[in-house]
Amino acid sequence: MMVEATALQRNPIHRALSRPNLLLGADRELVLITGLAAIILIFVVLTIYSALFGAALWVVIVAALRIMAKADPLMRRVYIRHMAYKSYYRATSAPWRPY
Repeated sequence: MMVEATALQRNPIHRALSRPNLLLGADRELVLITGLAAIILIFVVLTIYSALFGAALWVVIVAALRIMAKADPLMRRVYIRHMAYKSYYRATSAPWRPY
């Protein structure tokens, strides 16, 4: 008995499963940590100048994080992995080159 060839089955993958987890266009964890640091600064010092400085600092850092996420949304994870494997993979052009 011969089986007829059929078209391949297509399974859609939802876009949210493959997109990076961003908040305000930047890495979610870094935005939340910088926001927490700004809030701590504002409520520890409790002056109008600290509130202005904390808000301005947070806006500047989020802008820098957005630029970083635009270049590579997974840059933080890549850097953390790079630091973890730094002792194994030396930055040399060949394995026999002295370091």
